[in-house]
Amino acid sequence: MRILLLLLTLLVPVLVPGSACAQAESAVKVDAETERVINRGLKYLAKYQSPNGSWQGRNEKERNYPIAMTAYALMAFQAAGHLPGEGEYGREVSLGVQYLLNSVSPEGLIGDKNNGQYMYFHGISTIALAELYGQTSNPSIRSKLERLVKIIVSSQNQNGGWRYKPIATDADISVTVLQVVALRAAKNGGLKVPQTTIDDAVDYVRSCYNKGKGGFSYQPGSGPGFARTAAAIYSLQVCGHYDDPLVKEGSKYLFETFGERPRWFTYGNFYAAPAQYMIGGETWRNWYTKIKGVILSRVHNDGETSLWFENTSVGPTYETAINVMILAMPYQYVPLYQR
Repeated sequence: MRILLLLLTLLVPVLVPGSACAQAESAVKVDAETERVINRGLKYLAKYQSPNGSWQGRNEKERNYPIAMTAYALMAFQAAGHLPGEGEYGREVSLGVQYLLNSVSPEGLIGDKNNGQYMYFHGISTIALAELYGQTSNPSIRSKLERLVKIIVSSQNQNGGWRYKPIATDADISVTVLQVVALRAAKNGGLKVPQTTIDDAVDYVRSCYNKGKGGFSYQPGSGPGFARTAAAIYSLQVCGHYDDPLVKEGSKYLFETFGERPRWFTYGNFYAAPAQYMIGGETWRNWYTKIKGVILSRVHNDGETSLWFENTSVGPTYETAINVMILAMPYQYVPLYQR
């Protein structure tokens, strides 16, 4: 019997996220050409990391947001399986994590305090650190992460959303989605997040739905748009409402309004890709085929590296990090994207 069990163990594959077997099960694979571009994109990001661990960017716009650029870059590396001290870029990831941790204030704030859109930086940094904590259980990350989460919870407004500053005033869907995703990532890692905070956030997101057009608005009562709808259905899903009818309607809206060169293409697809991924099945297969084709058609090669820089007002660090993250999603390394 013991010999039989041993033989069965050897014959049954273990589906490790990101492995070839796991990709076969998902039916959406990273082909050889896409993998080559992913690796070249990571080389680009590694090449331009600053000595202090941050990503300062290569233009004036990006240099104003080193904390956000660092968070986006870390998410790209993680999507391809690189963790602190692990993988080809383990050293770069470790340095980036330490830079973010050093940037957390004693009160639990992270970001450029002089910038009017402070909670954008706080949100994306919390997401990056929470995802990395979930995979490493590093206690030095947890102590800072708990402070970051506390700020998010305390700055939720009475309608359930968040706005630019870490105080409970008004709200919009673009800031709200980052805080909601950060809370979900932290909760996945074992941190305490009040259920009332999640429930109130869901109510706010639903209030932004435009029934007449099938999409979601920036704020309740305004017109719907691609990026706003992507952010909204992603928010609902990370809050556990995967089968909400509004998620289905929003997904349909994204297919109908998918455009190759709108102003917010990269920003919108940062949310649209994981939203469609979590829907899964034919929806994800069709979406990945569509978005992959556009991303690969726009890649620029620079020696041994690849980058993107034509479709956003921010810069190549931002766009390269997001595009690499999207292309690498079928590896299934990021816990947050799993239902």
